[in-house]
Amino acid sequence: MRDSMRHMERPSQKWSAEQVPDQSGRVAVVTGANSGLGLETARALARKGAHVILAVRDEAKGHRAAGLISAESPDARPEVRRLDLADLDAVRGFADGLRAAHARLDVLVNNAGVMAPPRTLSAQGHEVQFAANHLGHFALTGLLLDLLAAGEDPRVVTVSSLNHRQGQLNFDDLSGECGYAPMGFYNQSKLANAVFGYELHRRLGEARNPVRSLLAHPGYSATGLSTSGTFGLVKLVFGRLLRPVAQPPEQGALPQLYAATAPEAESGRFIGPDGLGELRGAPKQVELIPRVTDPEAGRRLWSVSEELTGVRYAFQGAR
Repeated sequence: MRDSMRHMERPSQKWSAEQVPDQSGRVAVVTGANSGLGLETARALARKGAHVILAVRDEAKGHRAAGLISAESPDARPEVRRLDLADLDAVRGFADGLRAAHARLDVLVNNAGVMAPPRTLSAQGHEVQFAANHLGHFALTGLLLDLLAAGEDPRVVTVSSLNHRQGQLNFDDLSGECGYAPMGFYNQSKLANAVFGYELHRRLGEARNPVRSLLAHPGYSATGLSTSGTFGLVKLVFGRLLRPVAQPPEQGALPQLYAATAPEAESGRFIGPDGLGELRGAPKQVELIPRVTDPEAGRRLWSVSEELTGVRYAFQGAR
């Protein structure tokens, strides 16, 4: 892995949202698009002509975000659709509604997430971080995969975090019943994002499916993630003490924008900031840790995710 990293393709240090290629005619879904990284991603795609679907839990906030996008890009017609990723019934409802309205999908950015809340269970009884951050996106991607396969240069971008490198997949206690630590379970969910994105890449390649699966992380960015659901010491450290050194969300969104749009961004790559410790900076390809690329971990997480969501992927071959 390290040898290949020395020869990796690297975007320009100055790559910015202005370098997003023309997106006219493309249809993009961005989860969690009402604020933070999701809003910045949706704004940038809309500025370049994409039809952007804002997949949001709070429709009122989604419509406010759509208004901002329309004011900035008068030709844009952002679409707001409700999506509660922690509720698998809601995920299926979203997918059914999207399928009824659109014949294809070109970009899916799995961006939404929750961070370090008190232990909470989803509607289906899953720990809410694992449910919203991983299971909901696993189900959503599988339910929309045929629409993506019908798209032009179709891509799935799954947004992880630097914290995935501290995560462990505890398959014996995914619900936190035997011991819950807010940040530990956040780290687990972000590791699951990374393992899923890479395993999806592997399975798409085996099927010769045209969809690319890429991973991205934003470094340390000033968004509502660290304040909206967190509590105690986590909220104090990430929401207040460290916030002054965080980069703005428009900078933090660049890795996922690069992964979603750059022609040279290859399936299976992980894109993050190029600064010290990958905390901030311009997008570049970053290293995948062995826990992400381990085939057994990928197969096991996939099997568990299918069981917990009831979603089975139908991989189509090359057109």
